[in-house]
Amino acid sequence: MMRQYIRLSRTPPTGRIWTHHLSTNLTPTKECTGIRSISTTGIMPKYIQQSNPKIRGRRGFALQTGFGQPTFETRPHMLKEGELTPGISALEYHLRRQKLIEQLPVGAAAILVGNEVKYRSGAVFYEFHQNPDFFYLSGFNEPRAVMVVEKPVENDYIFHLYVQPKDERKELWEGPRTGVDGALEVFNADEAGDIKFIRKYLDDVIARATSLYMDIPAANSEIASFFHPHVRRATMEVSILELIKHHKKDAILRPLTRIVQSLRAIKSEAELQVMQKAGKISGQAITRAFGRRFTKEADLNAYLDYAFRIGGCEKSAYVPVVAGGKNALGIHYTRNDDVLNDGDMVLIDAGGQYAGYCADISRAWPVNGKFTEPQKDLYQCVLNVQKECIKLATTSNSLESIHRSSVELFAFELRNVGFNVSHSDINAILYPHYVGHHLGLDVHDCPDQSRRQSLQNGNVITIEPGIYVPVDNPKFPKPFRGIGIRIEDNVFIHDDSPIVTSGEAAKEIRDVEQACEVSWSDMNT
Repeated sequence: MMRQYIRLSRTPPTGRIWTHHLSTNLTPTKECTGIRSISTTGIMPKYIQQSNPKIRGRRGFALQTGFGQPTFETRPHMLKEGELTPGISALEYHLRRQKLIEQLPVGAAAILVGNEVKYRSGAVFYEFHQNPDFFYLSGFNEPRAVMVVEKPVENDYIFHLYVQPKDERKELWEGPRTGVDGALEVFNADEAGDIKFIRKYLDDVIARATSLYMDIPAANSEIASFFHPHVRRATMEVSILELIKHHKKDAILRPLTRIVQSLRAIKSEAELQVMQKAGKISGQAITRAFGRRFTKEADLNAYLDYAFRIGGCEKSAYVPVVAGGKNALGIHYTRNDDVLNDGDMVLIDAGGQYAGYCADISRAWPVNGKFTEPQKDLYQCVLNVQKECIKLATTSNSLESIHRSSVELFAFELRNVGFNVSHSDINAILYPHYVGHHLGLDVHDCPDQSRRQSLQNGNVITIEPGIYVPVDNPKFPKPFRGIGIRIEDNVFIHDDSPIVTSGEAAKEIRDVEQACEVSWSDMNT
């Protein structure tokens, strides 16, 4: 008979643990190598609320050997009781899976594949980053994992999580893993197993599913496939399509990412609080950077990363732009290795990541702390457009309509400071990027969301108009040539009252110059 495990149930109230009713008639199940599960008579197991919050099943044992990511027991300074990730409870992760299955027909199975560790060379690896859809639905942040959400009946689901098992030898080198027990006990899987048996597990899932939802993970690059023609034979794509063909010759994989992204695009109250924290920490760090006497882009880059982390973020959310002078004309300039010259402006596009959620802020300021008249005029032009676009960030508009408005606003503002420009000049040369994008677990979050779709309560977007005046184009006024300015804030959509979550980053001219003066004084004392 299978071992029995205590697990969190579907809708636990805060601070309570839900368990399988141990008096339920548990039936023996055929043992499948590497799998641990609980089964009951009937299609779905029954649950009761366990009033004693100290009951943890075998979690105490797992605590002794460690988990593969922070938990309340191991990192109480990072997580509160009941949270799977900072600020996000186990209940919320359940509700996300519940919302997913509401979009699927009875009999469906949704399959998500976690990311692998990527290697720079040999045994030297890059920092692990989980598939954001996978993380959104599970909170599980370890490599080599697959999750399945089945909908056997209306309004309920079975959650499978297949992970790397505990391994004393490998954990000596790589650190703790959560393991199969932890997948059940911490992440509330109904069924968990060793990832090396994934083909067997998916064979069973596919055999009973009436419809399948999955997006094939990206395989090796086209170039790698060209030089190694057999590489694709080992990918998940071939294996899972073979399984589908074996069980249902006419079955097709339906896309899943678009469904998950439609859920991710609407942030919960808990997500908003996490993103407000990321924005606050990042904004404060950027404001403190205004007056530092940096002479190199690399030093400012290092300071921002340090300030994000020391403020409470786990890391920078993305590779930042730190661009002095004409380098700011490159929208995604990320070399960050030039000097910062007195009299030039510096443009930064940076943000911290907190609990997996990103801040994305752009600011530009004079290296010496004082705007010249041309710098001030062009900066105020961009700022006026940005502030008006933030006002338009309501459920009455879309990103597309806000962008069109930003072009119209720039046409007016630029003419006021001496530019003789057409809409074509603005779109093709001076303002070649879009006004904003969704923000969340990804910097460019939910890219499948249409820009023409009306914004919804709960969306978080960026508003980031910018002007980039070429160095050598005589069509534009000479005093402004070589200046690049972008001002970007993170905006939470709330009916007709947009909420800026990155407001700690100063942007009014007087505030920027004052922040520079305060910082100079601080450094001199």
